[in-house]
Amino acid sequence: LFLATLTYDTLRFEYEDFPETKEPVWILGRKYSVFTEKEEILLDVTSRLWFTYRKNFPAIGGTGPTSDTGWGCMLRCGQMIFAQALVCRHLGRDWRWIKGKRQVDNYFSVLNAFVDRKDSYYSIHQIAQMGVGEGKSIGQWYGPNTVAQVLKKLATFDTWSSLAVHIAMDNTVVMEEIRRLCQSNAPCAGAAACPAVESDGLYNGCPEEAGVRDRHSLWKPLVLLIPLRLGLTEINEAYIETLKHCFMMPQSLGVIGGKPNSAHYFIGYVGEELIYLDPHTTQPAVEPNDSGCLPDESFHCQHPPCRMSIAELDPSIAVGFFCNTEEDFNDWCQQIKKLSLVRAALPMFELVERQPSHFSNPDVLNLTPDSSDADRLERFFDSEDEDFEILSL
Repeated sequence: LFLATLTYDTLRFEYEDFPETKEPVWILGRKYSVFTEKEEILLDVTSRLWFTYRKNFPAIGGTGPTSDTGWGCMLRCGQMIFAQALVCRHLGRDWRWIKGKRQVDNYFSVLNAFVDRKDSYYSIHQIAQMGVGEGKSIGQWYGPNTVAQVLKKLATFDTWSSLAVHIAMDNTVVMEEIRRLCQSNAPCAGAAACPAVESDGLYNGCPEEAGVRDRHSLWKPLVLLIPLRLGLTEINEAYIETLKHCFMMPQSLGVIGGKPNSAHYFIGYVGEELIYLDPHTTQPAVEPNDSGCLPDESFHCQHPPCRMSIAELDPSIAVGFFCNTEEDFNDWCQQIKKLSLVRAALPMFELVERQPSHFSNPDVLNLTPDSSDADRLERFFDSEDEDFEILSL
């Protein structure tokens, strides 16, 4: 019955198990051995939130599409990388989803933030409608940079998670900017900032104790997204080692990108292959059951993940990292600096303490809309995405 909902894209894969190899398997900062930790690998993969095409959800904007099949794959990948940030924020990297096991309230609060309806923080409805402001009409295909910009805007409404979202433009991460962002509005407002829990528990809300541990925190948890172009029409081999190292960092949220016009959420690698979750499966929209609970099995990929050669990766990607504390961020900076010393690993981006004087204002979303700004916005948001979209022509 489930197979009847799969699209042709998905049916091409036979869901091979992991190869019998001595090479380590890296999944979002965790190292595994295929020989001794096969079950742990699959459990880790299954525990990631898996967002795919859906059909028969409420019309976007009231009169728009009721399915995102064929156009929503990058939006779903954006949801997956952001959901991983929320899992790390509220549940921790060690949290695991076990079929049939009662999950904690925070898990359902995270899941409900992505469900296909207009009032969820990061729903397909919110992403598609917020994208109109970035020049993308509803139903139009996104590139990795556009979805990152949209998610940054949506995160400002998520007072429960209280995230600092930074998008590093121009292939440059400026440490001073990030510290200023993460230390702003500190200490966090704590529980008072959380919206009241809806009586049926299905809408955005947060458990009563949420935010208490943050009340005295001087650092907002950081989601760092870095849109990159690693070549013209195909990935430059010189970046491959650096890309692999990103999956080895404990702060890793993975990578969104894919093949031309076909987006994937990359969560790790083994040997010369990337491991990814594929959104190209159309499932029915999920409705709460009679008891008010949200059936969640379809949000977890319960077969071995897909793999593809790193060389096939489209050069337009966005790399994600999550730093829950200032110590996490400092550690990440040290790892990036060490990585720049590795032979045969070309840096994908530059890490600097302060913004170089020749830079344009990085916060393009706050520009006033005169004509020169419109041109700059178009350059920021469309140049990568247009290339990403037309490579298959």
